[in-house]
This record gives sequence, structure tokens and C-alpha cells, in this order.
Amino acid sequence: MQSMEAGSQGDLDAFDRHVGADGKVEPQDWMPAAYAKTLVRQISQHAHSEIIGMQPEGNWISRAPSLRRKVILMAKVQDEAGHGLYLYSAAETLGVSRDELEQQLLDGTAKYSSIFNYPTLTWADVGAIGWLVDGAAIVNQIPICRCSYGPYARAMVRICKEESFHQRQGFELMMALSKGTDAQKRMAQDALNRWWWPSVMMFGPPDGESVHSMQNMAWRIKLFSNDELRQKFIDMTVKQAEALGLTIPDPDLRFDEASGHWQVGEIDWDEFWSVVKGHGPCNRQRLAHRRDAHEAGAWVREAAVAFAAKERARSARKAA
Repeated sequence: MQSMEAGSQGDLDAFDRHVGADGKVEPQDWMPAAYAKTLVRQISQHAHSEIIGMQPEGNWISRAPSLRRKVILMAKVQDEAGHGLYLYSAAETLGVSRDELEQQLLDGTAKYSSIFNYPTLTWADVGAIGWLVDGAAIVNQIPICRCSYGPYARAMVRICKEESFHQRQGFELMMALSKGTDAQKRMAQDALNRWWWPSVMMFGPPDGESVHSMQNMAWRIKLFSNDELRQKFIDMTVKQAEALGLTIPDPDLRFDEASGHWQVGEIDWDEFWSVVKGHGPCNRQRLAHRRDAHEAGAWVREAAVAFAAKERARSARKAA
């Protein structure tokens, strides 16, 4: 990766024209330092979210109600781990090491999606996460398949395919519950009640309050604004809730004939910022669990390094 310092105003103008015309930027291409820094921040936060996001659902693997449900959930959690690895690899093309990114997460200096700081209280929460959280992720991430940075765009193609499958699994689980016993339907409705607003807030603050959104759109790292993506999610999900026979927990929800969109009530942005700043129900728990897992896996990393060194030494002896 070449840095901004190696370029000129002409390089910057050419770069802006290139990305403005939907051109792709590759690791060997010249890019502004601010562009690379923004990508590292966004891709690493995305990767951290996939890794931390394994926890809420992983919590239910041992308590899944059937072998089929257990296998489905295990496969999904494994997919999320893979997504994190794809994204860390994409970030590494920008000159940052995976160890550095991992340490930022462990230190608490890196952000991840606020949605994963809420608890999974019942089995229905697994369905709600698949339906709502992965549904919101799909709306947010499909445009990234066309973003300006090549490695990020290509990583997102497979991720979005798998997230789409996860969303369908979540919807199918919620359908089974909503068509089940009265107790199961109440459990599904309760999960929707608790996950609806955090999912709506997943897209970030309103456009007027978003620090990075406009510049990211100019660089085509992001193709739609926070509010545009949020509206797509709301319109899509209201119809899905109707199909499930569940009620969106918003007494002010209404369909606006003029715009052709569903309008929601007031969003509690104080809650959003509180969770982002580390005061959510599970912020400390999520990071503590991640730190414990990192420490428990130290012997694996050490063994891998020792094995690689042994193999290099053997190859050197053979070459000599």
C-alpha cells in the first residue's frame, strides 16, 4: 500500500475521479492516508463484530431444543468466525497486522457493533438475531459488495451469501415459534420486543449526526446513508412481522402514503450512545469472555509459531 505522503494533488484528484466513476482500488494502488485509515477502522470494526457476535448465540448451542437446531446454530456460529477471518485478511492488505487489530479489541480501544451487547434470554432470541440482526446486516452489507476497495468488496460477496442464509434460518425459527403453542408465540413476541429497537439502531446515528458517513459515501466505501439503509430495513421487516403474525413494538408505527414508507416512532439515541460508550447490558461480559478465550488459546498460537520455525529450519537444512 502506498501512502498519501507519496502522492500529490494530482494523485488525489485522479483518485477521486477513479472512485467517483465506480473504479476499484487495490492494495498496490496509491490511496490517500485518510482513505486507508477509514478502511482499517471500518473493516476492523466489522471483523470484531463478527467475532464478538459469536457469543450471544454460542451461549445457546448446548441448550438448543433439538439436534437439528443445534447443528444449524453450530454451523452459523462457525460461519461468523469465518467472516471475521475474511475481514481481518482484508484489513491486513492495508498494512496493519492481525495481532495489532486483535490487541485493539482486547484493550477496548476498538469498537464493534453495539447490537452484540444485549443478552440472549430465551431460545427465541436466537431466531430474533437471525431474522432481525442478520437482516439488518444484509441491508447494510450488500452495498459493500460494490464498495471502492477491492479486497473488502470481494470478501463481502461470500459473507452476504452466508448472512442471507442465516437470516432465513432465523425467520424460519421465528415462524415455527409463532405458529406453535401460545407460550412459544409469546416467547417469539417477547424476543421481537427486545431486539427491534437495537436492530433499528444498528445502522448508526441519524445522517446529520454521523461523523464519517458523508466522506465514506464520497469515497464509495459506503453507498447509502444510515437513514436510507435504516428505512430499507424497516420497510422490509414490517411486512415480515405481519407474515409471522407478530407485532412491531412501536405504537407510533404508521405507513406514510406520501412517501410510500413505514415511519417509526422516536428512536432512543441516548440508549444507543450509552451502549456504544460501554454501558450496555453485556459490554463488560463480552470483552471479558473474549480476553479469556484469547488467553486460553495462547498455547495454540505458541505451538503454531514453534512448528513453523521448526519447518523453516528443516527446509533450510535440506536446501543446504
